[in-house]
Amino acid sequence: MSSKTKNADKLSRRNFLSLAGAGLAASILPGTVEAAQKNQELATMLDIETCINCGECVRACRKANRNKFPEPEKPFPDMTPQQRVRVEDWSEKRNVTDRLTPYNWLFIQTSKGNYNGLDFELHIPRRCLHCQNPPCANLCPWGAAVREVNGTIRINDKICLGGGKCRDVCPWLIPHRQTGVGLYLDLLPRFAGNGIMYKCDRCYQRLTQGQLPACIEVCPMQLQTIGPRKEILKQARELAEDINGFIYGDQENGGTNTFYVSPVPFDVLNKNIVKGPGSPHLEPVKNSMANSEFLTAALVGAPIAGLAAGLLSLKADKQKRNKS
Repeated sequence: MSSKTKNADKLSRRNFLSLAGAGLAASILPGTVEAAQKNQELATMLDIETCINCGECVRACRKANRNKFPEPEKPFPDMTPQQRVRVEDWSEKRNVTDRLTPYNWLFIQTSKGNYNGLDFELHIPRRCLHCQNPPCANLCPWGAAVREVNGTIRINDKICLGGGKCRDVCPWLIPHRQTGVGLYLDLLPRFAGNGIMYKCDRCYQRLTQGQLPACIEVCPMQLQTIGPRKEILKQARELAEDINGFIYGDQENGGTNTFYVSPVPFDVLNKNIVKGPGSPHLEPVKNSMANSEFLTAALVGAPIAGLAAGLLSLKADKQKRNKS
């Protein structure tokens, strides 16, 4: 919120941690490294009132994950039929940082407006929310989208064909495609998929090494806290109560591993953000996997996905051996 809406005399838990010089301790709960290494479910809380829109998290995310970014082969194969899966090429726009792209997995969304007669301006770091029961992982026909035991949802770029089912079923349309990369080029370049889908993977390689996700590590305001889900949700609820605020992500889509805490209701924030491709909404989201159509598709598709993933993995391994 703007300074106009803050109570300067109130020493909240957030203020106390800041004044006490908590630093890293404000961003990682005790036992989190051990929990990550033991593959316990982790969640993050974002105190969005604290965000100053400095962009450090965006830059750190891009730096930490640049070795995963796509380097497409051009010209792209013509698809048959031509419009079956749309070509999406961000390779010449890889420096775009004001929305989600295959090269930008985190961006800052700003909401300006008036609530209870007071002006506000809040900045919201947006990325994949890492759902507890993710439709992207449940419904990927090739088993490329996977939910890790620690609650991270990531896309296996070795077997993703870029068909985009993950984005179609994501309530926030988070994943984005880059054409001209991936297994489809070696499999059936005119008929199978059209690239690889990309999104935040919560720096899973850093977590497994006992490190923080890059966006959390560099934040000068320490607005993100990561730890075991039960403890983080408790902390989010305490913070929301402390500031008479609101939580987003604890119930959305059946529950996620990202909790936003705001002093302004999320329906008000949602009315005052730019929404569209690469810029997700903040609307309430019902549990999509409670949808009977989705449940049936998941049950039918699971064996197919497992078989497809196995076959594609074998093919990828064979290609790797041939190149070595």
